[in-house]
Amino acid sequence: MNKKNFKSGFVALIGRPNVGKSTLLNKVVGQKIAIMSDKAQTTRNRIQGVYTDADSQVVFIDTPGIHKPKHALGNFMLKTAYSSLQGADAVCVVVNAAEKIGPGDRLVIERAKNVQVPLFLLINKIDLVSPEQVLQAIEPYKDLADFAQVFPISALEGNNVPELVEGLKEVLPQGPQYYPADQVMDHPEYFVVAEFIREKVLILTREEVPHSVAVKVESMVRNEDDKIEIHAVIIVERASQKGIIIGKQGQMIKKIGKMARRDIEKLLADKVYLDLFVQVQKSWRDRMTNLQDLGYELDNY
Repeated sequence: MNKKNFKSGFVALIGRPNVGKSTLLNKVVGQKIAIMSDKAQTTRNRIQGVYTDADSQVVFIDTPGIHKPKHALGNFMLKTAYSSLQGADAVCVVVNAAEKIGPGDRLVIERAKNVQVPLFLLINKIDLVSPEQVLQAIEPYKDLADFAQVFPISALEGNNVPELVEGLKEVLPQGPQYYPADQVMDHPEYFVVAEFIREKVLILTREEVPHSVAVKVESMVRNEDDKIEIHAVIIVERASQKGIIIGKQGQMIKKIGKMARRDIEKLLADKVYLDLFVQVQKSWRDRMTNLQDLGYELDNY
């Protein structure tokens, strides 16, 4: 590793909900560290994914989707997304190739332009459209900002993702290696474990439940069977939501646990015993004490 010419820096990924920022983060670092679902506002906290090679380290900051907040949690998510732009060495605006440009995309670009660092436009989900449609998708964005580079990508399939990383490395300054070469995320494992459980709730439950759900890992210890024993609480706002998550004869919570355990075992490279409880906390999304207790970093709120 040539430390003398080593390049490093922070790259913020910003965009509307559900444009594929978390999918891109996972693809770049080569493993799943950010949860994904087709429901908007899946990402709540800022998550850093670390890409390291022989001559560079790029720290990607995945941010909550830009949306109109409806409660204290929504305000926190918006603040988190915008604060991630401060201190970034480059910003990637991620948009959906399969959707026409909208007011949300314009708002994101206006905010990103204020940061005075190289601005990249990522036209994501090109696997869903024809090459002609990709060119048509790029056109409306050209006049909105002076983009350093435009990359049509598929975060899911990996198309042009290596080229994007190389493009970002070109604009990053020389700097230190912030994280060990084998580290791919900045959050502790229990945070990712909680997120994996929440992802399964998002995927498996009906519309009324997902945004009212939080997950807290209460303990993670190795038990006498040499398994990692995890006790986690799924928090909802209403008793009816608790019923949905538990399901008939406990079938839904079993399914959530089974799917989550698979991802957690892959993350920890170990056998896992997962114990899930469901708890009702009314209006937790509007209570600062609840939000802090659940690990939302409200220092800059």
